[in-house]
Amino acid sequence: MGENDKTAAAEADQAPGKQILGEKRNEALRGEPPSGIARFVSAPMIGALKDASIAAGIAGALFVFFIGQKTNLVTVGLSLHSRWGAFFLAVAIVFAGRLAINLLFSKRYRIVEFDRPATIGKSVGRSVAARFGGMSRHFGSIALAMAVLYPLVLLLGFPQKDKQFIDLGVLVLTYIMLGWGLNIVVGLAGLLDLGYVAFYAIGAYSFALIAQHFDVGFWIALPLAGMIAAMWGLILGFPVLRLRGDYLAIVTLAFGEIIRIVLLNWYSFTNGPDGISGIPDPTFFGWEFKRGPDNLPGIFGMKYDSAYKQAYFFYIILGLALITNFVTLRLRKLPLGRAWEALREDEIACRSLGINTTNTKLSAFAIGAMFGGFAGSFFATRQGFISPESFTFIESALILAIVVLGGLGSQVGVVIASIVMIGGFELFREFANYRMLIFGGLMVSIMVWRPRGLITGRIPSAVLNVKKKIGAEMAAQGERRR
Repeated sequence: MGENDKTAAAEADQAPGKQILGEKRNEALRGEPPSGIARFVSAPMIGALKDASIAAGIAGALFVFFIGQKTNLVTVGLSLHSRWGAFFLAVAIVFAGRLAINLLFSKRYRIVEFDRPATIGKSVGRSVAARFGGMSRHFGSIALAMAVLYPLVLLLGFPQKDKQFIDLGVLVLTYIMLGWGLNIVVGLAGLLDLGYVAFYAIGAYSFALIAQHFDVGFWIALPLAGMIAAMWGLILGFPVLRLRGDYLAIVTLAFGEIIRIVLLNWYSFTNGPDGISGIPDPTFFGWEFKRGPDNLPGIFGMKYDSAYKQAYFFYIILGLALITNFVTLRLRKLPLGRAWEALREDEIACRSLGINTTNTKLSAFAIGAMFGGFAGSFFATRQGFISPESFTFIESALILAIVVLGGLGSQVGVVIASIVMIGGFELFREFANYRMLIFGGLMVSIMVWRPRGLITGRIPSAVLNVKKKIGAEMAAQGERRR
């Protein structure tokens, strides 16, 4: 029996409906309009257009106040200005974006078959990991060398912009440290904390009050502020021992707001909304970064430059961040760290193995709060002034976004997310009116394409024979398993 006869027999055995559908698809691929094209293509297209129009209408109702109208301060009050060009442009972008998503990825409307965004992101992540797998083991050393040389390169090569970019590096490292501290609670222990800024504030105010009332320096007040923040972490941990998921998030959110309101209203102790000023700077073996022959620049025969002080702040926060990273990585390999991960995976199974979940949760809250207190102390000495307005909920949301964007439980992911988010704010500073809109759109896009974060691989803390990286989908992320 020849090949043509076999093909004809196979086509005869197919169902008539399948043959017609195959012919229509072949004609569509050849560019020839099949019969009944209105039923085959137009119906999904019309549905996609309707859905995109609805999305554009909702966006228009929201944007008419946020983009279409703008108020400006004038001498006698406020003046209202219209920006209809920007308004219609934003609505058109929403319409086009929603239509593209419907036609390409929606199962209901799409015409051409594509992989889902999560699948594409996973494949891209695998290809990148395969290409740079040889460099991953040296990533920490390369990043540390770049961080150490960063202020020196700016001081020597860019004297006009050194203070601006060194200060940006200090800010990025501060959020890296905060992200690593919160990663212990959220990424390792799986406890959703929306009030982490409370420990940041406690550390800052503890350092400021201790330094002013007891006349001690930064290096003595720093560990005390960290211990006070850890104590408040234990205080928060006790009421939430039986809570998980959304209920835990609500309680931690309330705790953060309670701390801020107490700092705002306890005027006799915290100076209320006026804040605390005159916070001392850190010294270098007793020498201060000030003008004069008896201070550090004069002793070394250098001309005073405030950029040197910014560089010193940079190295301080770099050292604190490295300590945070080192302690976190060591704890992951200890029984306590494995207990955190077991708690994240399944609390019931964790109890059945004889693990004390009470101590495990309290230790996660306390250690995470301690590093938040250290970061708060550094923030206070760097700014020289603190007030409750510096510790709002948006700070907690930003730190949590860094942890989630980088990948829960990933130390490297927190670094990358901090650079992208904090540095991204500076890149879009010229577009102040649209910065949050662009930032929100990028966040949504990343969560669609990489739902498990930028770094999805996980290295188990305990292995039997061979240490092998596993996908993030194999690890729970704090959700309750049923």
